[in-house]
Amino acid sequence: MDPTVDPRIAARLDAAEQELRDLEVQLADGSLGEDPRRLRTVTARYRELEPLVAAIERLRRRRADADAAAELLEGLQGDERAELEHERTEALADVARLADDVRELLVPPDPDAGRSVIVEIRGAEGGEEANLFAGDLHAMYLAYAQRHGWTVETLSLDRSDLGGVNQVTFVVSGPDAWRRLKYEGGPHRVQRVPVTESQGRIHTSSATVAVLPEYDEVEVSVDERDLQVDVYRSQGAGGQSVNTTDSAVRITHLPTGIVVTMQDERSQLQNRARAMQVLRARLHERAEAEQHAAVAADRRAQVGGGGRSEKIRTYNVKENRVTDHRIGLTVYRLADVLAGDLDLVVDALAADERSRQLAGDAS
Repeated sequence: MDPTVDPRIAARLDAAEQELRDLEVQLADGSLGEDPRRLRTVTARYRELEPLVAAIERLRRRRADADAAAELLEGLQGDERAELEHERTEALADVARLADDVRELLVPPDPDAGRSVIVEIRGAEGGEEANLFAGDLHAMYLAYAQRHGWTVETLSLDRSDLGGVNQVTFVVSGPDAWRRLKYEGGPHRVQRVPVTESQGRIHTSSATVAVLPEYDEVEVSVDERDLQVDVYRSQGAGGQSVNTTDSAVRITHLPTGIVVTMQDERSQLQNRARAMQVLRARLHERAEAEQHAAVAADRRAQVGGGGRSEKIRTYNVKENRVTDHRIGLTVYRLADVLAGDLDLVVDALAADERSRQLAGDAS
């Protein structure tokens, strides 16, 4: 579809062309060089808009060529008609290609594209059944990562009494890991007969998933004076000590109150490094939320309270159904999804995000 035809997108294209003209006027003003910071800002924005406006102009020219050829075809016969039909076909093919180019250029780049992803899963509402469901989600993401050839590093894993997951934190690395996993943050709900239920009644329980892009020390600096670091002996299931040394680490970021605990490694230094890895991701998320109020509500809503009324997705075992409530998508392939075939849901979420971005709706 030609994006210049859609009224909402056409308005954005017109605005981009006008903005580029305004920037050209500013760049031609000699006084701009007296303000280096403003010069950099104006130049950067000009370079960002220039390829989009150039693509718009090419698209309009080729569409005009196709329209002109269509008008000239009336009354023509023989070789002239065949030649003009060929020109019109080529022009229409160019229109389709250039329309795709314009749509691509309209989608803002994701600043976190290509980053590794920190995923945290916790059992929420539903007791031990919630922990078992958290374990199912953990297995689902591991299988999904394997399908895409991503690498997974477990930072922390706390098993529940029946083999589920109280809490797990892991890092997924791969070229498109963030692009595909970023939609998974939020409360997930399961409806099924729990293994702990003797009456065979369907229960609803939930687990929370938080998805954070990973940042290194250079990108997110943390003042050591803002940290309270506590060390203690690692604890296993039931609170039993699993280490004879004080290797577990709990780091509290005093200005924000963010607490990160790591105990899986035998070395205190390793646990501290892993805790800092997660802390940097959480601090960046917090800073981003403060800078972008619209994003803040969405990001903070990822985990929510974990209650049954809050959910981004429901997994109904009896109906073999998975429903993503954000886009109203329902698929009857629960077993496939839990086995790691998440692309049928993720692709739909990505398409929805893209359509909203094209329309200028970032909500």
